[in-house]
Amino acid sequence: MNNKEAIIQGEGILDLIPQRPPIVMVDSFFGIEENHSYSGLTVTADNIFCETGEQQEGSEQPETGKLQEAGIIEHIAQSAAARIGFLYTRQGEKVPLGFIGSVDKLKIYDLPKIGMKLFTEITVVQEVFDITLISAQVKVEEELIAECRMKIFIKKE
Repeated sequence: MNNKEAIIQGEGILDLIPQRPPIVMVDSFFGIEENHSYSGLTVTADNIFCETGEQQEGSEQPETGKLQEAGIIEHIAQSAAARIGFLYTRQGEKVPLGFIGSVDKLKIYDLPKIGMKLFTEITVVQEVFDITLISAQVKVEEELIAECRMKIFIKKE
């Protein structure tokens, strides 16, 4: 998607996803093209998945000032949820809950620092009944920082 103009952002994202602060990991939605959707997140110091404490020298503590691996995975899951939420709200239906069934082929190349903007492309690989298999690519500017495949189960009411 060449046009990186958000069509939904800020508080409007809460209409697309079931998560609520402080667990919201998507702050912009750029739209859908065929089987691709696009979302974003600006990494902030108050993000619960961001490590901001002092790191002890020689310890195995997470890198400070960076969004941690769990935050990237949650961002991918919520990016997929925003896609579903967008489709459902356009049809006037209630946004369903989704659950991560599995994460495969996860590769994290870099942890984004506070202030960086994530741009995530979700590609629907397959949909069977209430199960969606997606492929995700997370970039900062044009650099790929993470990718995976995720199986998501949708709980319809």
